[in-house]
Amino acid sequence: MKKILLVGSANMDLSMNICRVPEPGETLLDDGGIAYTPGGKGANSAVAFAKLGADCVFCTKLGADAHGQKLFNYYKECGINTSCIKVDPEAPTGLAVVMKEADGANRIIVYPGANKTLTRENVLDAFFTEPDALYIGFEIPFDIAVAAAKIASVKNIPIFVDAAPASKDYPLEMLPPVEVFSPNESETLEYTGIYPDTTENCLKAALALSNRVKAKYIVIKLGSRGSFVFDGKHLDVIPAYRPDAVVDTTAAGDTFTAGLTLEYLRSYGNIKNAMRYGSAAAAIAVSRKGAGSSIPSEDEVIEFLRKRINF
Repeated sequence: MKKILLVGSANMDLSMNICRVPEPGETLLDDGGIAYTPGGKGANSAVAFAKLGADCVFCTKLGADAHGQKLFNYYKECGINTSCIKVDPEAPTGLAVVMKEADGANRIIVYPGANKTLTRENVLDAFFTEPDALYIGFEIPFDIAVAAAKIASVKNIPIFVDAAPASKDYPLEMLPPVEVFSPNESETLEYTGIYPDTTENCLKAALALSNRVKAKYIVIKLGSRGSFVFDGKHLDVIPAYRPDAVVDTTAAGDTFTAGLTLEYLRSYGNIKNAMRYGSAAAAIAVSRKGAGSSIPSEDEVIEFLRKRINF
């Protein structure tokens, strides 16, 4: 079993089902319903790793509040290693407001809370778990993500980056060499000024990212169009699998990148197999409601692939 150290965010999601986004100054009455559910890009990926068969050590920070206690219990129930989760006595647990439209698309606003108080010392302590890989995202302070990556680099531990959320101001050049750097379409636009709507533009964006990030593979998530990969010389596009229905896209990207990372490690660096596996996991996730609750098990992904390709 692969052990993955995930340094990332933990949030409670306030999910709201809405018929549409209100216009500026408009008050919109809607009876779509609301719910508090576990979320956060880091936590979603941690749940995905655990469900897909990895030993996931989650390094994050929660608040000393009801949301934090609920999330901690949930992570334990999911089989996540919680030994590196810290509690901030003053900052609240992170909160994300997830607005889900009728077509399954979502809009998310994140209030980081305790995620912003994660320290380099917290991260350094987590490496005593001796992981096989490091997985980071940017819902924690960027300098902490970089610090984690530099520690991993010194220890010759492969690094995987889910490059979300994005900011054009992030000094990506500070990252040490990574195995996979993976933004989605909007994040790619933010980082490069190029929207990856065609294969040609995907390549232009990947080249621009390659000038800033030393990555073995740039993998751009393209939603329903699949995913694009560039290794500095060669490119490929892996089509997406068609889900039974698109119910909720929350956590789809987190599930894809976690699945890709785990299968990449298990298949000794076969990036195309890894992308197909991540795509299958994401296709199942978007057919279900919720974030962590939508993520499939390893057996479900294997069965999904068995029905579609000779995997």
